[in-house]
Amino acid sequence: MSQSSGRDLAVGVFVLIGIAAIAYLSVAVGGLGSNGPGGLRLIAPFDEIGGLKPRAAVVVSGVRVGQVESIALGDDYRARVTLNVDPKLELPVDTTASIMTSGVLGDRYVSLQLGGEETLLKDGDPIDFTEPAVLLERVLGKIVHNIGSGGGGEEEKGEE
Repeated sequence: MSQSSGRDLAVGVFVLIGIAAIAYLSVAVGGLGSNGPGGLRLIAPFDEIGGLKPRAAVVVSGVRVGQVESIALGDDYRARVTLNVDPKLELPVDTTASIMTSGVLGDRYVSLQLGGEETLLKDGDPIDFTEPAVLLERVLGKIVHNIGSGGGGEEEKGEE
């Protein structure tokens, strides 16, 4: 019987290690870990966020430097997006935040384009220059409206 209980104990330990590994990977991949970039929180007001979600990536030149911490509706009825970025970044005050899409129908993320000012953003500062998300439905609607109203091509010229 001792050989059977030893085998049961080994299998039980193996199963517990497997469950712990799956739990760790789920938290790490899901972005729920507490060891995020931390430090520099910036507020970016947007007219349209187009499906941007909390924990979405914040990138500079294609490199992930942080994540979206929260999204709320501001007093001016604009989306107020709080970004949590690496505190080592030196972002000029004229930095632009844009909501981009990875791929044609991929996830939304915030892209930061650095400005040229020497003054740097500090914790809690707003990003004054933002570009809202481009919604595919609105672009297609404008194209259909222009084609339907006859404004889709060159204007016809009268005979000379």
